[in-house]
Amino acid sequence: MSALSRQKGPAAPAPAYKVPSGVLDGPVAPTMLRLAVPTILVLVVQTLVGVAETYFVGFLGTEALAGVALVFPVLMLMQMMANGGIGGGVSSAIARALGAKRREDAEALIWHAFVLACAFGILFTAAAFLAGPVLYQAMGGEGPALAAALTYSGAVFAGSIPLWVTALLSSALRGAGNVTVPAQVISSGTVLLLLLSPALIFGWGPFPRLGIAGGGIAVVVYYAVVALALILYLRSTRSLLKLRIVPLRAALFKDIMSVGLLSAIGTVQVNLTVTFITAAVGRFGADAIAGYGIASRLDYIQIPLIFGLGTAMVTMVGHNIGSGQMARARRVAWIGASLAFGMTEFIGLAAAIFPQAWIGLFSDDSQVLAMGTLYLRTVAPAYGAVGLGLALYFASQGAKRVLFPVLAGTVRMIVAAFIGWSAVIWFGAGLSTLFQITALAAVSYGFLTAVAMIGGAWGRHPGPPAAILEKSCGTGG
Repeated sequence: MSALSRQKGPAAPAPAYKVPSGVLDGPVAPTMLRLAVPTILVLVVQTLVGVAETYFVGFLGTEALAGVALVFPVLMLMQMMANGGIGGGVSSAIARALGAKRREDAEALIWHAFVLACAFGILFTAAAFLAGPVLYQAMGGEGPALAAALTYSGAVFAGSIPLWVTALLSSALRGAGNVTVPAQVISSGTVLLLLLSPALIFGWGPFPRLGIAGGGIAVVVYYAVVALALILYLRSTRSLLKLRIVPLRAALFKDIMSVGLLSAIGTVQVNLTVTFITAAVGRFGADAIAGYGIASRLDYIQIPLIFGLGTAMVTMVGHNIGSGQMARARRVAWIGASLAFGMTEFIGLAAAIFPQAWIGLFSDDSQVLAMGTLYLRTVAPAYGAVGLGLALYFASQGAKRVLFPVLAGTVRMIVAAFIGWSAVIWFGAGLSTLFQITALAAVSYGFLTAVAMIGGAWGRHPGPPAAILEKSCGTGG
């Protein structure tokens, strides 16, 4: 903690903060893509590293793959809550403070974010160790698959605090419009993870052979290195906003959590949905879990795209809301949603047409291939609806208006998780029916979020999307 203590003597004058070019005026799409691309690229690299880890684990057998598939929804819950939930609240609060020219509050919010990161990290570590065995067993884990899940979970959740610190400090920088430093730091750490993960799994060189636990330990080391690098940057003279200890203020925690708490509930809904679906798939055996786990990883390929685009939307919407430019904030929302729909629907259609191009990367087992193919051909065409809904959710974070997107997520959870799970458990439905219900839930989420936005979820009626998109080629607010 000494690295974060107050510096003695007169403080050097802080460099002036300048709103990133194009955020408050000018064409929307080019600015959004400029802010989004660094984050998208680094998160795509991170996702591919996760895919590579799954590839390495595949050499340990189907049971190991099934074990990782059981832990994956819970790990994604923490990552999504940290980045898109509480992290979204941090980005939104800082962007709105800077848009309203409240720099002192923006800097204080960074320390409050650090405190929250430590608190949530401790909470998740304790929860994983205490509730993990019961949860993974309830999701269908048994025998070697359950043992693999517990081993991997114990290793990876030991590093919850650095994961949270990385997420919230990166969110703080992105809220200020600094997307370059988080991208550089995270991508550099990703190289370390890509080398360390197989070394610890297989025991290359001087490293011990740790099997599936090695993958989890590599993740912990990665986040520890990245978190330290972000702290050092925010303490350096290069950072326009500084991380330093300040008196804690309830109003600043409230500013973060008024967006972050509802957003966190939204991420819980998404991952609870995945957990229930995984539990239902688990009724069909380890091959079904492995096939579904491999196929559904492609669902998360869209998250880096939407998260990168979404963080740019939070920054732009937050600055415009803070400076009183509501019409431009709404325009940002619809343009971002259109881009998100196009990107994710392209991925979904490609996956539905060529499912074995993805699943065959991880397994050549005929049953695993069949289960994964069924999922992608049924659910992947609905990816565009999810992309649309998630983009409007991120825009709503920037506007401090996340209730309606969260309610749309509630509908999705009810349809996919509870109705889908009940159909299998109580009425004997097959995998095909379960996946059809999952696709219907995705479509309902995107549709309801868009309807709420058109209907005035931010207050005054935003106007038809077509009219807003027409203006995107012009300049001004």
